[in-house]
This record gives sequence, structure tokens and C-alpha cells, in this order.
Amino acid sequence: MRHHPVGLNPYVELPERPLSKHDSKFFNTFSTIIGVLIVITLVLIGLARSIGDPFEKARYESEALDHARVLERLAPAGLVAVAGHDNSTIAIVASAAAGEAPKAALPANGEETYKAICSACHSAGIGGAPKYGDKAAWAPRLAQGKPTLYDHAINGYKNKGVMPARGGNPALTDDLVKQGVDYMAKAAQ
Repeated sequence: MRHHPVGLNPYVELPERPLSKHDSKFFNTFSTIIGVLIVITLVLIGLARSIGDPFEKARYESEALDHARVLERLAPAGLVAVAGHDNSTIAIVASAAAGEAPKAALPANGEETYKAICSACHSAGIGGAPKYGDKAAWAPRLAQGKPTLYDHAINGYKNKGVMPARGGNPALTDDLVKQGVDYMAKAAQ
């Protein structure tokens, strides 16, 4: 017996009703659909894990490499030997001679000299420098002759503009300075 859900007396018992064929079929169909959906879900989860596993391993290895790089950057710059302690793990490295700086590679030709040194001012016209390829700005300078241009580029020049000696790089040779001047002059002719 079951209780009637609606009514004045909730304790009235109603007779049990067996499932009809239609209800039974609906229940079986619904259970089958739910079961199939659960199986499909489990298959998709397994498929996603098998596809994503190599990517997860690669990400883990990448994170481990990044972690190692961070630890390397955070390592102390040097170690101090302390008297009375075991300093056998500290490597002694000879330092460079005082005042000796590492030498940068010099450009190989006029074009490289322009790109590495001259373009800092001559590409934008900084400090009154004639822009690369600007025929009007270069014309009065070219009229003075190449020996004057070479002299101003090697020794520096201050008049309407500022030309630092050797373009501000004292390591440049006279020949490289002249090649840079020739490269810029050719573009302005």
C-alpha cells in the first residue's frame, strides 16, 4: 500500500499499481540511454587522457628546465673563502687584468660600420647629422671634399652639429671610418 500524495487525509493508503508495459519500456529505454551516455563519457575521458598525455609530459619537462634555469640565475655570483673552513670546493679563477675590457668585434666594411656605429645618429639626424641617403643634407658636405669629411669623422667636428671622433667608438680604425664615410656618401650622390 502507498500513501496518497494529495488530499485531506495524508494517511489514506492506496493500492499498489503494477508498472504498465509502456512505463516498463520507458524505464528500460531511459536506463539504456543513461548507460550508453556514461560509457561514451568514460571513453571520451580515456581518449582525452591518451591524447593529452604527451603534451603534459612535455609541459612538465619544460617546467623542470625553466626551474633549473631560474635556479641557475639565482645562484650566487661568487663564493668567499673563509679562513679556518674547508674551501676545497671553491675554484680559483684568474681575473682579467685590471683596466682590460673585453674587445668587441669590429665591423668588416663600410656598410657594417654604418649599421653598427654611424646609423645611431645618421639614420634619424641626431645632433645635426645628415640622414643617410638625404642628398640635400649631404650636398654641402660632399662639396668640401672627402679629405675634409674623413678628417671630421676621424677627429670629430663641432659647428652646426656635433660629430664625435670615430662615431664615438675609439676602437674604429681610420680605414673603417673612411669606409663608413664612403658608404654614406655613395648613398647621397
